[in-house]
Amino acid sequence: MTLTEKYLNQPTRIAPLVTFRVLFGALMAFGAIRFWANGWIEKLYLEPTFFFKFYGFEWVQMPGETAIYGLFALIILSALCIMLGLFYRISTLLFFLSFTWTQLIDATNYLNHYYLVCILAFLMIFLPAHRSHSLDVLRKPSLKRAKVPAWCINILIFQFCCVYFFAGLAKLNYEWLFRAMPMTIWLPERTDTPLLGYFFQFRWVAFAFSWAGALYDLTIWGFLLNRKTRAIAYIFVVIFHVLTKVLFNIGLFPVIMIFGTLIFFSAEWHERLWQYISRITRVKKGSQRISQNDNFEKSPPFRGGGGLSKMAITLFITFQLLFPLRHYLYSGDILWTEEAYRFGWRVMLVEKSGNATFYIKDSASTKKQEIVNGSHLTFYQEKQMAIQPDFILQYAHFLKEEYETKHGFKDATVTVESYVAMNGRSSRQFIDPTINLSKIKDTFAPRKWVLP
Repeated sequence: MTLTEKYLNQPTRIAPLVTFRVLFGALMAFGAIRFWANGWIEKLYLEPTFFFKFYGFEWVQMPGETAIYGLFALIILSALCIMLGLFYRISTLLFFLSFTWTQLIDATNYLNHYYLVCILAFLMIFLPAHRSHSLDVLRKPSLKRAKVPAWCINILIFQFCCVYFFAGLAKLNYEWLFRAMPMTIWLPERTDTPLLGYFFQFRWVAFAFSWAGALYDLTIWGFLLNRKTRAIAYIFVVIFHVLTKVLFNIGLFPVIMIFGTLIFFSAEWHERLWQYISRITRVKKGSQRISQNDNFEKSPPFRGGGGLSKMAITLFITFQLLFPLRHYLYSGDILWTEEAYRFGWRVMLVEKSGNATFYIKDSASTKKQEIVNGSHLTFYQEKQMAIQPDFILQYAHFLKEEYETKHGFKDATVTVESYVAMNGRSSRQFIDPTINLSKIKDTFAPRKWVLP
């Protein structure tokens, strides 16, 4: 059997895909409800008057107050439909579009696990995860399938391997390994943690956490792939992510990884899980026979894609392997410049703080004015802007347009005095204060206006 047949085309039991669908949909619905209930829609989408954009997605706009609530309602509804396997194809498409839209509105809200959710949601559009244990099958029994091509499960496994591997690769740097940064800063702030807190005052613990974290990310995916080590590896997955959830404010990422990595387990393991669930949830009325919808019984395997599918899978895998490595095209410390930093699974690598004071000058009158950032940005936006060069540049362009349009400035010049402290070092100047930022366009070229 060729590798293509084994990892792409070989018929594989559908159970792992069903488990993933149910957990993914449930977690996404919970996450959106939690986001709404905590007032984060208002804080992150309604309070700001200016939004920072990802390069190439400047066209994505905030849809308005009523529409943003509708967008989150759509996320919740489509996620629940994914969980139940109801109108699955349209639900996955709607979830992907609505969730991704909310992430593109303001780049200051970027988190690695939001990016992961976008990727997983995109993949699920094409995965036949509704072909068993779903309301779609109850509506239309002919949809039911017991097996799917191996790629439908392996593509998800591959994606989680990428997250771990590139997160580990990113930790192989001087700051993480030989200064134990930013753990040396973060752990002493957690000395009130039950049981472990006492030890966080010692610097050697920060080094232990740093090295253990790098080793974990670089190897855990391999142990999960190995059937003999999978069970013990998953115990470490749970311990690691529960610990990170307790110690650090990183949202749902630990839960996503705990639930998501169940995809590594065999189809037989998932089938036993579903049989157990069906036994404890089934109403007992004399007969103990499991209904057809509870069994992964024989049915024609799902087929689809052909040569086009192979090409698409190849392109997806190639992109996921190369895109996180694009930072090697830049010289200098990307922890400082943040060139190609996002979308590379660079998780919890840096502690930065800074301040940026902008000045705008009218070329006609030589009038110079200091900008009060709080008049245009929320506190959170200002905090993120001050340490990320592309946000500083976007804000400078916004100020030029704002003051020329509303305050009558002519050919305005925008400069900034910015200082950033990184990983416990003293604050130092971040952006060249002599540069007129309003004349610089953001590109993929090296940011020479960022001071080394």
